Amino acid sequence: MYRSRIQTLEESHRLLDQQIIEGNYTSEQISEMKKRKLMLKDEIARLTKLQWIEDHERVDFDDDR
Repeated sequence: MYRSRIQTLEESHRLLDQQIIEGNYTSEQISEMKKRKLMLKDEIARLTKLQWIEDHERVDFDDDR
């Protein structure tokens, strides 16, 4: 459920990192980009945790096979 959103956020994070490295930005612009990267990283971590919980809730430990 969360996988596609996580992938999108990871790509945005990667692109921001690339822009910071390759771009010609002011220190203020770089600071804002780094803040955005951190927000993306936090959201990726949050969604990854939710995905893990969702994946593991589907496991039926009471299966009597």
